[in-house]
Amino acid sequence: MTPDQLRAAQAPLKARYQEDGASARHTLSAVGVIVPESVSCRIETGHGPTIHAGLHPAAGGDGSWACSADMLLQALVGCAGVTLTAVATALGVPFRGGRVIAEGDLDFRGTLGVKKDVPVGFEAVRLRFELDADATPEQLAKLMQLTERYCVVAQSIKPAPTLSGTLNSSEAGLK
Repeated sequence: MTPDQLRAAQAPLKARYQEDGASARHTLSAVGVIVPESVSCRIETGHGPTIHAGLHPAAGGDGSWACSADMLLQALVGCAGVTLTAVATALGVPFRGGRVIAEGDLDFRGTLGVKKDVPVGFEAVRLRFELDADATPEQLAKLMQLTERYCVVAQSIKPAPTLSGTLNSSEAGLK
């Protein structure tokens, strides 16, 4: 995609959102079917195969299913990669390709309740880009700044978002 093609695709959206801020608000959702007998959850993606999430081997799983913590890092990689590409395209930063790598440090004593003072969740997350680019150092610095600023997943986990949970139960069962 060229910068002009990207601008043409985004221009009507930006104009509409500028005029009607409410039209820019969307609720995204994900649905999983809980599978109690295997301590897992089957996630319907709508974009390919169903993903089966289970326990990480460090939490008692056998490694045959996706770990939700890994999936969070994968979501970060996907979002950061798409955002970087869109920003590079919009700015005309020349690059041929590359890789996005996310690593997160997790102490399983927290999630397993072994030690109450150990946090549950990632203690640190690192995002690294390896680009094959002919860009200047200034272009690359701007690319990183804007990628971090506009990556939805990065901005969502940077300051913890408000999270609420509800539990609905039915004797008839869920369908």
